[in-house]
Amino acid sequence: MDEVLKNNMDPKELREFMVRTQLVPMGIKDERLLNAMKKVPRHLFVEESKRHEAYGDTALSIGEGQTISQPYMVAVMTELLELKGDEKVLEIGTGSGYQTAILSELAKEVYTIERVAVLAQRTEERFHSLGYDNIYVRVGDGTLGWPGDAPFDRIIITAGTPRVPDPLMEQLSDDGILVAPVGDRFSQQLLKIRKHKGGPLEEYHTPCVFVPLIGKYGWQGED
Repeated sequence: MDEVLKNNMDPKELREFMVRTQLVPMGIKDERLLNAMKKVPRHLFVEESKRHEAYGDTALSIGEGQTISQPYMVAVMTELLELKGDEKVLEIGTGSGYQTAILSELAKEVYTIERVAVLAQRTEERFHSLGYDNIYVRVGDGTLGWPGDAPFDRIIITAGTPRVPDPLMEQLSDDGILVAPVGDRFSQQLLKIRKHKGGPLEEYHTPCVFVPLIGKYGWQGED
């Protein structure tokens, strides 16, 4: 067990406490998801100096101007995807890799794109060390998607975007679900889209704040 963790609780106990006090009271009901949140070692996805904060109800910096989302936000976005276990998922914005790991516990395959090469390398090494063998990592502009392996049953965008990038909607399978924080640079709202031949079905959910999605079909003007 990691000695920097506080309160004389080991990581497993802290994960169970997180689920019991943060996720269940906020309405997260999917049992497979709750079990995944109890299983994935969130403290291993943050810097060692922040591990004592890993199971708190807050987002944390992971460097390179990026963050690991608060546990509830990870849970609610994942629950909106309605994963059953046989899906091929595309994630835009690998970041720390924590959201990716949760997805990998609940879906068949996860394809994840990160524009910051150092984060992508770090998280890929982390996935290997933790034994995740159904995750595929690519460095690049996430707003362009992953056309060579499309279509995807589910797509999740983990950065704030002014609109859903057209390439991602094109790469979403019929009856597939996409979840993204949509809005301006400083505040967004979770948007769930179910793709239908008659037109997309949209639902807006909880307000949120994410780092901006940078790319051709997202925010521009930054490296």
